Amino acid sequence: MLETNIDDMNPEIYSYLIPLLFEKGALDVFLTNIIMKKNRPGVKISILSKEEEVQIFEDILFKQTTTLGIRKYKIQRETLDRQFIKVNTRFGIVTIKHALRDGKVLKYAPEYEECKIIAEEYDLPIKDVYQEILKTINKKL
Repeated sequence: MLETNIDDMNPEIYSYLIPLLFEKGALDVFLTNIIMKKNRPGVKISILSKEEEVQIFEDILFKQTTTLGIRKYKIQRETLDRQFIKVNTRFGIVTIKHALRDGKVLKYAPEYEECKIIAEEYDLPIKDVYQEILKTINKKL
């Protein structure tokens, strides 16, 4: 985990930085609003990465942000296995992500990007697309 606190950077830069970090292999990136010294609002940038890629993200943070320092620490991470299946819906074939533990499905959800395309194509609220796809999946279970 790499973290740095920023209180003096144009916030538009985050919309450039976050996709860049993911493109370079970050496992997760998130911003947290914080209050810094002198009661100034700031943003904590957190990057989860593989240990062998830490240097890449240090270089990006030093080059692309106003930070003068980065905190680093090792963390343990547990993840569920993932399985992607295709389901036929009234919108066509949609990918469903299954999250499994010990081979058992614990949860599932349609892929966001596919739902977004469907919502735009059918001029529907994305929440309605999710609900309809989930209804279709539940009938098949």
